[in-house]
Amino acid sequence: MTGILLMILELVDLLLTGYFFALIGYILMSWFPGARDSSIGNFLTKICEPYLEPFRKVIPPIGMIDISPIVAIFVLQFAQGSGLIALERLIINLAG
Repeated sequence: MTGILLMILELVDLLLTGYFFALIGYILMSWFPGARDSSIGNFLTKICEPYLEPFRKVIPPIGMIDISPIVAIFVLQFAQGSGLIALERLIINLAG
């Protein structure tokens, strides 16, 4: 049972890594006019905007620069690193 849970955590880690790269791609697309109007841009908008929207509501832009995606990436990386490690330790401790 512990092995299955650890495999699920590895899958979640892999998915979060993929989402990180999707966010980076979405952010970089803002530098190219019309890039978000493509099919890839539309797909990235659908999967990234629901995550970025709460950060944009809380963090105002500084001049013309929106720093909320940077904070969103830090939060995602923290959840992936510390959060998954804590869950893994919890699973191992409960099984042991």
